[in-house]
Amino acid sequence: MQEISLNILDIVQNSIKAGASLVRITVSQKENMLTVSIGDDGCGMDEEQVKNVTDPFYTTRTTRRVGLGVPFFKMSAEMTGGSFSLESQKGVGTTTTAVFDTSSIDCMPLGDINETIFLLVTQNECDFLYTRETPSGSFVLDTREFREILGGIPLSEPEVASFIKAFIAENSPD
Repeated sequence: MQEISLNILDIVQNSIKAGASLVRITVSQKENMLTVSIGDDGCGMDEEQVKNVTDPFYTTRTTRRVGLGVPFFKMSAEMTGGSFSLESQKGVGTTTTAVFDTSSIDCMPLGDINETIFLLVTQNECDFLYTRETPSGSFVLDTREFREILGGIPLSEPEVASFIKAFIAENSPD
């Protein structure tokens, strides 16, 4: 993957497959550090799974023998001089945090984070709490609020999706 936003997409897909009803995504930029945290209330992992999750040849999938998403996310952060952590508890959920040193030549660009969040929000049934923090401001999007106001109208409905796309673009800080 050549953009951090694509890593976010991959990790969130893991959360969705783990049965999460709420996924929390925080993207925070301060000086030369970019912190990406993805937490969920999915099925979580036991100690052995947590210990092995960063091994690219360990996967719980039956469709293929490798799982590169988490190991690549970890490697991408650590290559910049940043850090990576993963905390999980069976039956509670998982939180993955990657810190990138944006001044490093090895740091990938964030990419189109607004489009990534838009796609996640409008194409999945679970709820999202997205927080974006930059030196120029912060922004929070909570799909639970949208769902309450819409009273059952899907977020993928074209007019709703169009509104969400514009809402993200207009409110997300640079």
